[in-house]
Amino acid sequence: MLLGIGAVVLSAVIVGTSAAAPAGAVARSDGLGTTVTDVVDGDTIRIDGGTLVRLIGIDTPEVSGPYRDEECFGREASRRTTALIPRGTKVRLVFDVEHRDRYDRLLAYVHRVSDGLFVNASLVRDGYAGALTVPPNVRYADRFRRLQREAREQQRGLWRAC
Repeated sequence: MLLGIGAVVLSAVIVGTSAAAPAGAVARSDGLGTTVTDVVDGDTIRIDGGTLVRLIGIDTPEVSGPYRDEECFGREASRRTTALIPRGTKVRLVFDVEHRDRYDRLLAYVHRVSDGLFVNASLVRDGYAGALTVPPNVRYADRFRRLQREAREQQRGLWRAC
């Protein structure tokens, strides 16, 4: 058992994470494989071991909570993320320069393992999220801005409703 844990931690270092891999994560040279256990809102999920993951490069409208009011299209964005990666979905997390935010959430680009769907990009393309670039995590900034421009021009999702 100890050897297995060491392999996951070592692999996490190889793929560039700044902390040990979340429980249940499987490291690969191009990211960390894990399972979605919950969708918190449109741009935040929970994975095996209870780790929160913030989808980077995007921002979805907020849903109501103890510290915030609901924003236009917040529920729809959360439902869309749940439809794309419901509980039990295998995902691959790919990291950029920074691996955690000030709230200690993992920061990742999320890919659905079954078909390779790039979840972050899909949410922007379909109008459920806008591009949000926070340097130094800028790997897909140009792509997300282009997808947002197209969604806005074609009045998809929040660009029509809000």
